Amino acid sequence: MSQMIRVTLPDGSAREVVRGTTAAEIAADIGPGLAKAALAAKIDGELRDIMRPLEEDTNLALVTSRDEADALELFRHDYAHVLAEAVQNLFPGTQITFGPSTGDGFYYDFAPTAEHGPFRDDELPLIEEEMRKIIAADLPLTREVWERDKLIAKWQAEGEAFKAEWAAELPQGEELTVYRSGEGWMDMCRGPHLASTGKLDPAAFKLTRVSGAYWRGDQKNAQLSRIYGTGWLNKKQLAEHLVRLEEAAKRDHRKIGREMDLFHLQEEAHGSVFWHPKGYRIYRELEAYMRRAIDGGGYVEVKTPQVMDAKQWEQSGHWGKYRENMFVIPDEVPNIEDEGPIVSDGAEWMALKPMNCPAHVLIFRQGMKSYRDLPLRMAEMGCCHRNEPHGALHGIMRVRQFTQDDGHIFCREDQIVEEVRAFCQLLDRVYRELGFEKYAVKLALRPEKRFGTEEMWDKAEAELREAVQRAGMANDDYGWEELPGEGAFYAPKLEFHLTDAIGRTWQCGTIQSDRVMPERLDASYIGEDGERHRPVMLHRAILGTYERFIGILIEHFAGRFPTWLAPVQAVVATIVSDADAYAKDAVAQLTAAGIRAESDVRNEKINYKVREHSLAKVPYLLVVGNREAEEGTVAIRTLGQDGQRIMPLAEAIAMLKGEATPPDLRS
Repeated sequence: MSQMIRVTLPDGSAREVVRGTTAAEIAADIGPGLAKAALAAKIDGELRDIMRPLEEDTNLALVTSRDEADALELFRHDYAHVLAEAVQNLFPGTQITFGPSTGDGFYYDFAPTAEHGPFRDDELPLIEEEMRKIIAADLPLTREVWERDKLIAKWQAEGEAFKAEWAAELPQGEELTVYRSGEGWMDMCRGPHLASTGKLDPAAFKLTRVSGAYWRGDQKNAQLSRIYGTGWLNKKQLAEHLVRLEEAAKRDHRKIGREMDLFHLQEEAHGSVFWHPKGYRIYRELEAYMRRAIDGGGYVEVKTPQVMDAKQWEQSGHWGKYRENMFVIPDEVPNIEDEGPIVSDGAEWMALKPMNCPAHVLIFRQGMKSYRDLPLRMAEMGCCHRNEPHGALHGIMRVRQFTQDDGHIFCREDQIVEEVRAFCQLLDRVYRELGFEKYAVKLALRPEKRFGTEEMWDKAEAELREAVQRAGMANDDYGWEELPGEGAFYAPKLEFHLTDAIGRTWQCGTIQSDRVMPERLDASYIGEDGERHRPVMLHRAILGTYERFIGILIEHFAGRFPTWLAPVQAVVATIVSDADAYAKDAVAQLTAAGIRAESDVRNEKINYKVREHSLAKVPYLLVVGNREAEEGTVAIRTLGQDGQRIMPLAEAIAMLKGEATPPDLRS
């Protein structure tokens, strides 16, 4: 075997180096500046430690802080390891489990000793200080390969039961690697990591909170303490993130939902929303808007059953791939006696639908379809249920019962690209009219576990790619990106990621090109040749779910909805009781004009009323007293603006009517 290997750099230049040379040594050979800046290496596109020896001809790219996504992933992974080491230094006997990076930081799950009990938020400053000591020590992070039996024995000897269990269950052919911090502490990890702890910025992280977690996310397993942190490349990034967190806390949909009396959640219905009148008004306005959008897009609306036989879910493929997230129901009368099981062993099973697509295929199959009937665009405001773990639920953003703005387009092969392009244009209009000017388009490609042939996936991915190009969205303006391995098990998909008012992104819309489900559920149409053909099924949604999208809207607007969506659009408030009758007449005229208006004739000072309705995020406050009653005017205060304007009531009604008109109806 030759002792020399060929390393090709991104600029196309190549150099011959001795086998076993590290990427760090190549960086140093190029120049001292690069040697200092280089954090890791990309070997044939795979992120690796910069100190890992190169063993064969390869394409090499050196990763620096300018490669922000890769650099942040490395930093956050290392912060998690430093956190684990700090906790074990401070609290001997604590067992370690897993510690991944997240979208804005990292966390690590620990099994504290029985004597200590769960970790507490007030212990975080002490742990942070220990982490900074480890970073300041600039300990080398060294990769080691261990034999399975020796590693398991080591974990067991050190009382690391969780690590021993995990090591024993990893696939037999998988290489078991650990990373050692200095010469002592180590953790089992695939990597990669930075060259040393000193590469981290000790002022660029913060531990944020402690919560409970379960080993492997299973409520039947041991309860752990999860410590969360946020980690960045430098102090400036951390400071900016903390400002965003502060702003996000102010915009928290749960907090605003309580203040505006929009909805509530309670344990008696885990993961299901109790909509209050004002919250349901927002829901109804959004639903009506979406109905107009889909009607204009040529969709027919349907309604399908909540419960279907398990055999149907087996045929569609969901029973095998998705059953752990489904609520199942025995298809028999339950035992009503005090003794004995409620359900017999021989019960047939049904399931609450977690999605609408199989039911839409069943509607498509009713009656013979011709090629002339296609495309058939089928939509449903479909209520679905998914058995999400209690710990994963989050306000109305992640729930168990939800309603999708769901749709399925059954079309011919030659119609796919145009249908996807038209959907992209419809989605663009909806997002912009709802107040989102910026979003990214991403193509999620075939996952490792999937249905269908390679040829089928090649074709489906190419069609979605072409449709985005025709829609003019396959460019940097739309954040165009391809995501290997992130498609659904039955189809590739386009994802649409909204950016909200404070820069956060939310994946909402999607469209998926699916040839598998029509085959599995035997959907067909008669082609121009008189033969049976399979339609292609495009799964699509624009909002995703109403619950989550309304949560996003609440946080995007900080509760200050555009007037057409606001649950109460105007309040007429009196200064003196003599104006009560005029205020009520003004409300009647506003209501007759289609404006959601209320009166406030309480015996309270006007400043109190102004403050209260401002907190309730009412867009317009119309203040009236004796003078306004005599002259037929109102003093209008606009939410978020100083001062007021005096205008005739009729003029105010005309102005508010325009503001209260949904954007799609204004033209």
